[in-house]
Amino acid sequence: MIRAAAPGDVPAMLAIYAPYIRETAVTFEWEVPALNAFAQRFAAISARYPWIAWEENGAVLGYAYADAAFSRAAYAWDADLSIYLDRDARGRGIGARLYGCLVQMLRLRGFHNLYGIVTGENSASIRFHERMGFARLGTLPRTGYKLGRWHDVIWFGLRLCPADAPGAPPALRGCTEADRETMARFSR
Repeated sequence: MIRAAAPGDVPAMLAIYAPYIRETAVTFEWEVPALNAFAQRFAAISARYPWIAWEENGAVLGYAYADAAFSRAAYAWDADLSIYLDRDARGRGIGARLYGCLVQMLRLRGFHNLYGIVTGENSASIRFHERMGFARLGTLPRTGYKLGRWHDVIWFGLRLCPADAPGAPPALRGCTEADRETMARFSR
């Protein structure tokens, strides 16, 4: 089931994230953050943007969250998405349900543009973003150095609303009671 991630999930989420850092170029972090640093990251992001988790039998098997895509005020309607799954949870549709739920939550809040940033060799994530309706916006060749070599970075984007005047920027808040219906719908 999908639910709002909570501070008690931080150790499980860090355990999911750590192999991506140590073994892959999926993330460009080089060092696994200390638990307290990851907890601070979670607290800062989840206070402003939705951070959701997939739980089965009391265990967190994956998580997804939104964060600011850029720092200037004109980008207030944009968000950057991230998703990480436990190795044993891949290929079961959990990622699509988490991402779909997160996209819908952001759509309902009034966001206009969502971005996914993918390492060029991550063909599974490239296919995933394409299946989720994201368009390839561009490639930054040889832009990240990790594990002894350079990696391309591909930007994907999903426009949620027409590009007309957007109205007030979306309110920045974590998961709310209003999100519970969306999470329940995507958990089925």
